[in-house]
Amino acid sequence: MTIQRHDTKARMSRAVIHQGVAYLCGQVTGPEARHEGIKAQAESMLARVDALLKEIGSSREQLLSATIYLKDGNDFAAMNEVWDAWVPEGYAPARTCVCAPLPADELKVEITVTAAVSS
Repeated sequence: MTIQRHDTKARMSRAVIHQGVAYLCGQVTGPEARHEGIKAQAESMLARVDALLKEIGSSREQLLSATIYLKDGNDFAAMNEVWDAWVPEGYAPARTCVCAPLPADELKVEITVTAAVSS
């Protein structure tokens, strides 16, 4: 059994790959949008997902599942606008969206995804 860990620190790895499936750690906005609204934070967060997927040999078209954590349920529609523009047509993953407290007051959204990895 082979398990690949990417960018592993004491607490977590940014991604773990096992049997062709990548499990990404939670992604939040980058510092450029940390104090912005939900749309800017969602766009920044998804750009970080894109970068990590590319780094490990995957892509949006290979997403299997996504869990989105919203600090405020009132942001659901605005976040969905960004999400719908980001997910390629015909490649939507299984998805869950929940309201949950986030680790920093200024954060409005976080996502975890699993994706297939090209061999």
